[in-house]
This record gives sequence, C-alpha cells and structure tokens, in this order.
Amino acid sequence: MFPNHSKKIIWIFLTLLTALGLSACASLFTPEIVSTPTALQTFTPEPPTATPEPLALTVNGEGITLAEFNAEIARYTTAQTALGKTVDSAAATSTVIEDYVAQMLLAQAAHTNGFALDEAALQARIDSLAAQVGGAEALSAWQTGHGYSEQAFRSALRRAAESAWMRDKIISNVPSTAEQVHVQQILLYNQDTAQNFLAQLNGGADFNELAFKADPLTRGDLGWVPRGYLLNLQIEEAAFNLSVDQFSDVIATDVGFHIVRILARDPSRPLSPDAFLSLQELALRKWVEEQRSQANVVLAPQ
Repeated sequence: MFPNHSKKIIWIFLTLLTALGLSACASLFTPEIVSTPTALQTFTPEPPTATPEPLALTVNGEGITLAEFNAEIARYTTAQTALGKTVDSAAATSTVIEDYVAQMLLAQAAHTNGFALDEAALQARIDSLAAQVGGAEALSAWQTGHGYSEQAFRSALRRAAESAWMRDKIISNVPSTAEQVHVQQILLYNQDTAQNFLAQLNGGADFNELAFKADPLTRGDLGWVPRGYLLNLQIEEAAFNLSVDQFSDVIATDVGFHIVRILARDPSRPLSPDAFLSLQELALRKWVEEQRSQANVVLAPQ
C-alpha cells in the first residue's frame, strides 16, 4: 500500500552480481665547436594524456561515462520490454538518471560514514558471483551479454554494494512501532450515492450496516495503519484527525468517494510487516529527495 510501488529503487538492482612513450637524445653543441659533442642530454617526454571519456552526468564531482549510461538505458529498456511494458526514450533516460543519482548519493554517504568496498572485497564478490553462475567465463559472457565492460561491471558492483550498505543504515533507524489508527471505510463510486450514505449516517444509521452494503466481503476494514502508509493523504489526514467512532465527510479521490471512521487508536503499536516495509521505503525516499536537493548534479546535453 505504498505509493509508487514500482519499488524499483534500480540503484539496489544488481542481484546477479552489479600511450605511447617516446624518448630521444639530443646533443648540445657550443657554437664554436662543430666536431665531437661536449655534452649530452637525454630526456623522456611525458606520455600523452589519454582523452577522457565523455560523461553523461556527474554527482558531486563523481561521473558516469556516456558509454556506461547508454548501456544502462539499453538494459532498462530491455527489462521493461521483457515485462511487457513500453517505455519511450525520454522516460527511460529520466529513470536511469534518477537511479544513478540516488545510487551515487547513497554510495558517497557510505564513504562519509566510513564504509568503502576495497579491491579485495570487490574481487571476493566477483569470485562469488562467478561461482554462482558457473565460472569466470560464464560471468564474463553474462557481462558481455548485458552490455558491461569489465571496468563498468566492477564500478557498478562496487557502487551497488556501497549504496546498499547506506540504504540499510538509513532504514535501520525506522522504529518498529508507531502511532496507528484502526480504519474502516465506506467506498462508493457515485458521488450522489456517497452523499446519500453520509446523510443516513448523520441521521443515525449504523456505519457497519452501510459498510456491509458497500463491501460485503470486508465491510471496508482497512486494519491498523500508521502515518505514511495509506495511498491517499486526504484519507490519512482525515483518519488521524478523527476521534474513535467518529466518521468523516465524503472524501473524493481518484479511486472513488470515501467515508472513513476510526475504530481504535494506539499511540505505539507494533507495525505489520507490510507497514514496516512501507515506512522503510518512505524513509529511504525522503533521504534521497533531501540529499538530491543539496547535491551538485550536472547533466550532459542529451
């Protein structure tokens, strides 16, 4: 029941895992002497600097190459197609940008908090992945088939591990208990009908009976919910501002027309597994949004 349950947080997606040198000698002669050189100077010019790969974006100075970025767009598009979804180029680009930004912000925060995956630990992860898929050659074939160069694969795997460490640190701070209300609703799909039900309630009709008419299966029982769990903020605000046994006015949403009431309230109730997960996702999303607003994100012209 958490909005945006694409749950893609893609920045935690890698589960399979994710000059030429010239030298020359020159003789230095005095103008008067034209025979045997009197001094020799040997020099080795610096190797030419490699042309840096063009970057698609940078986050606080850390960059993603254009080649890696385009390969990720291709992987994302392929994955969506396999799920039977159609995604246009602009939407794919936007999604990949935000996923990279979120993952890089998390990895950078992990460094700030003292965690970084060193080369030995990274290689151990790669060796473990290779063992799982049938050996180093099989892993190399997987990398090639999914558009990864060796360096891009190592970078992606390191970034995924570091961002996952920071993700876990953030969500570990979400308490397992919270203020909750037990909500019951009458959900109708016609405004006039909803207003008629409200008039009956105001006239003394039994909420349970009307809820049964609207939904014979569940009587509109939504169970215990904390703040941040319901899909609609209007319903959430109404629910937490009601007294026990009090019901709301008609609330219009994209789903229909709701009348909600509170059956009970608990200031510190253990969260259900689903609610706990939703609040962890909410905490993570808020963290990323806050860091994103402060970050120096530079995008190359698309």
